[in-house]
Amino acid sequence: MKRNFTKLLFITALAVLSVKANAQTDSVKVKGMGKNLIKVSLTSLALNTYSFSYERKIGRKISLGIGYRVMPEGELPFKSNLESIIDDPETFKHVDGFRTGNTAITPEIKFYFGKGVFRGFYIAPFARFAKYTAKLPSFEYEFEEGGMSQTEQIPLNGELKTTTGGLLFGAQWKLSKLIYLDWSILGPQYGSSKGFLKGTKTLSEDEQEALREELEDLEIPLVDSEVTVDASGARVDFDGPWAGIRASIGLAFRF
Repeated sequence: MKRNFTKLLFITALAVLSVKANAQTDSVKVKGMGKNLIKVSLTSLALNTYSFSYERKIGRKISLGIGYRVMPEGELPFKSNLESIIDDPETFKHVDGFRTGNTAITPEIKFYFGKGVFRGFYIAPFARFAKYTAKLPSFEYEFEEGGMSQTEQIPLNGELKTTTGGLLFGAQWKLSKLIYLDWSILGPQYGSSKGFLKGTKTLSEDEQEALREELEDLEIPLVDSEVTVDASGARVDFDGPWAGIRASIGLAFRF
């Protein structure tokens, strides 16, 4: 690893010296005035999420950008805090085993108000197209059969797709010739969502009724749900508005 790092430093030094020896047209790059910016979000790493973005200068103080975010499937971040938010113990019991992941693509245009592009306060209209996966390995329901109370489980999985638009407020500082610090302060967004959860299992009539009641009692924020249960399993369809907030701190490299 140390040897590779030394090689990288040597190659970088040669590249810088070569650029300095070139004509004046190349001096723009030496001064860190390239038209491109690639960025990684540092705060997303705390949520087991990897978020990258690319910007391209298109005007003196304007850039076009696109971001990509991926969160590998796992438990809900800060799951312990959800218990205080979700009032219904039955709903939290189901959330406790919930696993999810997501991806998102975010095109945007940024208007900077500093000395030039990539510097100072900015506002950025954006759109976001996201997909969330969901897995609930053991959704429990209780039912009575032959005068006896029984507990059964059904695995559920599905996805939710959202389309939102919003306005991001932030600021960016130049730390060195090539390195920038970006603070995306606040980016409220609003739009629509559509998705489903489904599970397959042979169900008796008593099981169908009990499972339907359990699914209908779930408190899912922001979206409306429709529950369908039959002898071969269950399905919950989601459809409704979607809202969120963007905020992050990131490091960027200009080239």
